[in-house]
Amino acid sequence: AARRLSLAGRPIGLTPREFDLIALLMRHRGAVISRGLLLSRLWGDDYVGDARTVDVHIHWLRQKLEKDPAQPERIQTVRGVGYRFEG
Repeated sequence: AARRLSLAGRPIGLTPREFDLIALLMRHRGAVISRGLLLSRLWGDDYVGDARTVDVHIHWLRQKLEKDPAQPERIQTVRGVGYRFEG
């Protein structure tokens, strides 16, 4: 309800969309969620922009949450399927 996220006791500043994205991934920890489902749930079924917007937001989250964003441990890509939060 407070829409706050912290990592190792340090608050992480997120945009509303980044927060919604990480919250959805965390609610389904361990499950792969497709880019299409993420797009539909967070941007709506009537979204007409580029589907790659999900990838851009994942990139921004990794920059904020991962020790090494190039080798993510928390938010993993499942090639050809989507993303999975491993925490």
